Parts: sequence; structure tokens; C-alpha cells
Amino acid sequence: MRLLPAILIGPLAGVWADRFNRRTTMVVTDVIRFALFISIPLLQTLPWLFAATFLIECASLFWIPAKEASIPNLVPRNRLESANQLALVTTYGFGAVAAAVFSALSFVNRGLAHEFSFFRTNPVNLALYLDALTFLVSGLTILGLPQLSSARPRGLAAQDAQGAQGAHQQGLVTSLREGLQFLSGERWLRGLVLGVSGATAAGAAVIGLSRVFADDLRGGNAAYGVLFGTVFVGLASGMFLGPRAIGNFPRRRAVGVAIVCSGVALAVNAIVPNLALAVLMTGLLGFFAGIVWVVALTLVGSEVADELRGRTFAFIYNLMRVVLLVAVAAAPFLAGIIGPHTVTVQNLRVRVDGVTVTLFVSGVLAVVAGAVCLRLMDDRRDVALRTDVLAAVLRRDPEQGRGTRAGYFLALEGGEGAGKSTLARSLATELRGRGYEVVLTFEPGDTALGARLREVLLDPSSHGMSPRTEAMLYAADRAQHVAEVIRPALERNAIVVCDRYVDSSRAYQGGGRDLDDREISHLSRWATGGLQPDLTVLLDIEPEEGLRRASRVGESDRLEAEAVEFHRRVRAEFLTLARRGRHRYLVVDATQQPEAIFERVLARLDEEALPDLPAARTTMTIPLAEAPR
Repeated sequence: MRLLPAILIGPLAGVWADRFNRRTTMVVTDVIRFALFISIPLLQTLPWLFAATFLIECASLFWIPAKEASIPNLVPRNRLESANQLALVTTYGFGAVAAAVFSALSFVNRGLAHEFSFFRTNPVNLALYLDALTFLVSGLTILGLPQLSSARPRGLAAQDAQGAQGAHQQGLVTSLREGLQFLSGERWLRGLVLGVSGATAAGAAVIGLSRVFADDLRGGNAAYGVLFGTVFVGLASGMFLGPRAIGNFPRRRAVGVAIVCSGVALAVNAIVPNLALAVLMTGLLGFFAGIVWVVALTLVGSEVADELRGRTFAFIYNLMRVVLLVAVAAAPFLAGIIGPHTVTVQNLRVRVDGVTVTLFVSGVLAVVAGAVCLRLMDDRRDVALRTDVLAAVLRRDPEQGRGTRAGYFLALEGGEGAGKSTLARSLATELRGRGYEVVLTFEPGDTALGARLREVLLDPSSHGMSPRTEAMLYAADRAQHVAEVIRPALERNAIVVCDRYVDSSRAYQGGGRDLDDREISHLSRWATGGLQPDLTVLLDIEPEEGLRRASRVGESDRLEAEAVEFHRRVRAEFLTLARRGRHRYLVVDATQQPEAIFERVLARLDEEALPDLPAARTTMTIPLAEAPR
């Protein structure tokens, strides 16, 4: 009776929340639930109990997405996570409080039973009346919150007016189709739905098998009660303490990582037959699942547009209900089919009974779901996960990285006279011809501040500059360059073609000046916020040949005037970096004809994600300086 509404009318409830006045929806459904709970002890028939349960669940399906979609309009964005924590903790963390209230009501009921026969024959009715009263109080409270209506964007006022008159069927079908298209079209949302489903299924498997699992551990009813309660204590702890515990850890990554951790906890729980460890692992499972819930709801509330938010929340909640109820029922069924078995390995008896296998497989599936979720939701592909984990452990702000999945970043590297400027212009012309927005840029000097730094860095009169000073001036130019040119271009989905980037500092100041590569890398990461290219093309050329090419253009700058041995060290460091970063490097022989180099690089770009970028409506050109670098 609780599962059927989610299957039959779940999607409709989400459409309703997006088309009708949400405050009115919540007040009406609260009054309906009040009346239904009151009716159960009054009618006292089993068929009506089932019918009332079905109808109460139907009303809840309309109330929940309306409430969840309203919260982001009531609180500032930076307080949304705290609001979701409060809502979830009072939902899932008050199980113990509810049990205590029920026990107290049972005690009161025994006292009333001495004077009133009604309470003597119906001991749970008092609890049902109090439950009904909570819904009435909720409805009256929401009725007194006019900002729930005024908080909605003005563009939805017409929809509310239309909803008041009753939407015709085609409008609801269209809204439902739009919601499904949005859910299927958003990569991060697909990952979130998959991940949350995996975490829910893992928790449901524990709930469904905890009774038998406790018997296997020879703990009996007491152990069962502890395990069952530990799931919800862990869940509430994760919801309340989790966001504070993970600090500034990127939230999209946090969902996938927490799901993987919950799966690991469940798998360990299954294979280690120890009651104390089982309680610990069950608590950790609930804790990480709590983090998943609060972060997931915050992401949906902050990143989904108001006109689609109700449908999104309804879909997620209904899917979770179905997954929860199906997993709770299926886990004991599968464990029963497998049955009790043991395997002896070198005089060691290993349990492979149905409970162990089912819990372990559920944990493994949760790990897989979390890994896929992380891959789909990750918007920081240029920042290593371990870097974010370390920053969270040390309570440091995480590196900014790309900050978006949009755009494409191509860096051209190589020694003097390698032909980077020629290749950059050819690529920009070709890609613009295909309809992409291309930002052609270079280092150092492609900002107003950078131009002044370039004069200092390349002026032959700056001879004698210390290697550390040189490294910090290049980092200063790069920090401004990333903030002013590269990152804004990526955010608007452009292709950035950059002549020199971080690896030039590692090659010239690390290899050429013999500074510590780790220090140069750390300085560059700090300056760029961890932003890395999607692809780095290294135009490799013998230093002697490159310097001869450069000398034909004009007077040498400070770096070109360095000894050949310096440039040999630079080339060796470039090749070392390319070997270490094979997956994001393309090494091309720069002695080939420019056309052959262009075709080789273009073929690699065609293998990359460029076809996924939308064609640009406008183009933006940042001209390269003509002098070779």
C-alpha cells in the first residue's frame, strides 16, 4: 500500500509541485492526512486501514516535492545545506524520540484505560490521535507562511493562476515529458540518481537482513535492536555532522566518495563475523549514507531551476522509496535462496551463507555505483581526488581547478623556435571554421599586468635575475592570465589554445635553472588554482635547430640568449614531463613541415571531446605576439 502510490502517481506529484501553488498544496495535503489518521481509529476496519495507508502515502507524495522545492526559495544559498540538514535530521534522526513518545503514550493509555473502556480495547489509538494532530499543526503553520507563495519566481505566477483553474491533461503530460528530458539530459543528475539509488539499496539490505545477521552473530534480539538502531543513529549523525566533517570538500565529489565508503563499510561488515565490528561498520554505513542524502538534496535545490525542481525531487524521492522497499523485501529472499553454506580453507571455516553473500554483494554494488556516480558528477577532472581529500583532512581550501566541465583547454609547449605560434594560429583558424569559439592566448604577457611582467622577464637587461624571482614572476603572470582570460573562456564553453603554460615553468625554471620541480609545481598549482590543460602538445626540437630558427626572426630575448646547455636541460625536462603525463600529452617532431604537424595535432583533437562542444555564436580573438617563444 505504501509502494503503489510511488509507482502509480509519483511522477504526477512532481509535475503538480511545479505547476500549482506549493503552499496551497502542502496545507491541503496536511489536512487530508490529519483526517485520514483520525479516521483509522474511528472506523477500525482492516480494509480501511489499507485504504487509508494508500491515501496517506498519496498525499505525502504531493507534499514532499512541494516542500523540497520551496526550501531553496526561503533561505539564502549559503544556508541551504543547513536547512536540509535540519529537515533530514528531524525526519530520520527522531526515530528514537518517536519510540520514547510512543512508550510514554502507552503508559498514559494504561492510566486512561482504568476510567474509559475505549482506551482499554484500543491501546494505540492515543498515538494515532497525536499523530493526526501533528499534521494539523503542520498545515496551520504553513498556512501562516505567506512568503512560501511570494518566494516563487514571478514567471511562475501565471502557472499558479492556471493551476487554480485546473490544468488540462495535455499540459501535465508536457510538463512530465519536460521533466524526464531534463533528468536524462543532465550528466551530473544521472550520476546523482544512480549513486543515491546504490546507497539506498545498501542501507535497505542491512535493514532487511539485520535480524538474521544478528542471529548469525549469536547476538539475538538485543543485537538486532542495536544494529537496527545504529543504522538510523549513523544516518542522523551523517546528516547533522557530515557536512561539517568534510569541510570544503567539493560537494559533487562528496556524493560519489561517500557512497563508495558506505559500500566498503557494508562489505567489511558482511565478511567479518564480529558483533562489535558489525555495529561500527553499520554506524559508518549510516553516517556516509546521511552525507549522501544531505549533499544530494542541497545540490538539487541549488542547481535545478525552480520550474523543474518539484519534478526532480519527486522523481528522486519516488525512486528511493521503490528501491528501499524492493531491497528490504528482496534481500531476505535472496539470502534464503542461497541458504547456509561454509567453505573450509586450510582448516579455517569461512561462512558463505546467504546473509554474508547478499550483504557483501550489496556492498560491492554500492562501491560500483559510487564510482560511476563520481565519474558522472565530477566537475574537477583536472584536480586529483587525493588532492581534495588531503585538503579536507588538513582543513585547507581545495584547489579551484577547472571549476566546470565546459570548454576545452589546449596548451602548446616546446623550446625556442619550435613553431608553437604558427601551429596555434592554424588551429584557431580551423576550429573557428567549424563553428567553435576559440580563445587564442599566450604566456607571459597576455593581460595588461602580464605585458609589464613580460617586459621584465624577457628584457636582456634583466640578466642576473635570480631563478626564484623569475619563477615567481612567471607564476604572477600565470595567476592573472588564468583569472582574466583562461577560466572565463572555459566557463562559457570556449576552446582555449594557449602558447605555453605551467610545464614551461617546470622545464625552464625547474630543468633549466635547476630549481626543485616539486616547489615549481606547487607554486604553479597555487597560482592557477590547480587548472590543468585537457591536452598538452609538445613540439620537440633539438635546441641548436630551434635557436637557429629563432635567430632568423630578430634580436634574441633574455631566455633565447642562454647557453645551449641550458636549452638542452629544458628539452630534457619537457620530455620527462611528457613521459610522466602520457594520457594528456602529445609529443610531435617539430622538424616536420608545419602542415604535417598541424594534421597530426588536429587528428588528436578529433579524438577528444571537441564534437561535444556546441558551436559558438560569436568568436573572440586574443592575438598572439609575433615574436617566437
